[in-house]
Amino acid sequence: MDGLERELENQAQVLRLNVMNSVGGELAMRYGVRGVPTFVLLDGVGKVMLTQVGMPDRAEIMAAVMRP
Repeated sequence: MDGLERELENQAQVLRLNVMNSVGGELAMRYGVRGVPTFVLLDGVGKVMLTQVGMPDRAEIMAAVMRP
């Protein structure tokens, strides 16, 4: 995730949430997180564009972020 954060610095905001606290737990429920780690990519209005459970696929994430 550190590498993705650096690469996406000017293109996307990367947030890390802990599902064990109230905010992270609420968002995990909202987005149907069933396992950890889970990566959820949202567009500018909050629509889910990509969800990955387990180790994030960097190439797929980068491609999804770069889509027009």
